[in-house]
Amino acid sequence: MTGTTFMREPEQPDVGGGLTPNEILLLGDGEVVILDQTQLPTEVTYRRCREWSEVVTAISDLAVRGAPAIGIAGAMGVALAAQNADHDDVDAYRSEVARAAQALVASRPTAVNLPWAIGRQLALLEEHPGPTEAMTASLRIFAKRLHTAEVGRCRAMAAHGAPLFGHGAQILTHCNTGALATGGVGTALGVIRAAYAADPTVSVIVDETRPLLQGARLTAWELARDEIPFVLVTDSMAASLMADGFVTHVIVGADRIAANGDVVNKIGTYGLAVLARAHEIPFYVAAPTSTIDLATPTGADVIVEERDPAEVHHIGLFGRPAADPKSPVRNPAFDRTPHAFVSAIITEQGVHRAPYGPGLRDAVDRSAPLTA
Repeated sequence: MTGTTFMREPEQPDVGGGLTPNEILLLGDGEVVILDQTQLPTEVTYRRCREWSEVVTAISDLAVRGAPAIGIAGAMGVALAAQNADHDDVDAYRSEVARAAQALVASRPTAVNLPWAIGRQLALLEEHPGPTEAMTASLRIFAKRLHTAEVGRCRAMAAHGAPLFGHGAQILTHCNTGALATGGVGTALGVIRAAYAADPTVSVIVDETRPLLQGARLTAWELARDEIPFVLVTDSMAASLMADGFVTHVIVGADRIAANGDVVNKIGTYGLAVLARAHEIPFYVAAPTSTIDLATPTGADVIVEERDPAEVHHIGLFGRPAADPKSPVRNPAFDRTPHAFVSAIITEQGVHRAPYGPGLRDAVDRSAPLTA
């Protein structure tokens, strides 16, 4: 499947990069179709997952990544498991869906959106009186509504966040937080898109984001397709650029936000926050309320995923060797930024400033519940 043959639903909005939501993630009849981000920027190809285990692999392999997007993919995987389960045996049906849900949640341990979405599906299933066909229909409807909801959350975040940036803003961003990561216009990148639409003097500085180069491979690809001015830099250039006055703002996404406002995000985020504080540059975080984990008091309580050493031994996902494969490696995928380093958190409910606890709780309370 290629980008030119993929079915486009006319009523769907362009969410960035010339893509529609269904061109990023699609729950079809007997399959979950995922834009394979491991092949970008050189190829636009798709994975057709016809078993829930293939959705697990797609999430683990980073074919789909970004906290909101993996939440959507996980929900779609549960719906696929329900469709393929034994509908004649209710106990076997529930057992298979539960097994799929457990594996999907375990596929990426740090981002809260994945267990958040799947937990709601399991609660829905627990309360459903049946029959199994109706249970399956409810799980499919939930997954599709979640996708639609994340698209709406992105647009609301973009509207709230754009006024934070003045004329000629030079915005540094890290990792990928756009359509590829959310299924919508994006979190941090959605805000950037809205800021540029309001003021074309805005420009973007894109961190490459080692070791997997999500900034270089994905964010630069989205911005180029949208014709938004940007420059790609190595991660190690940020301090110098800030010192020389080439960065006016930093904005990033989040994989989990603790109850106190601590932010867990792609490795390298904490370093940027420290640099921004040292250079008196605003440091913003954009994330939907589905990323806020009120059950986790601080960032120190979040499990940070440690990934395959091969990602550091090589350049990019499938690149040439960058180090002796026998070299010892640490490869935490995320880091924790204390809330004291965050200038504001942008959600679909508005712009929240310290102290974050009350505002984040209120934002979660006001977010519309999803039902099937």
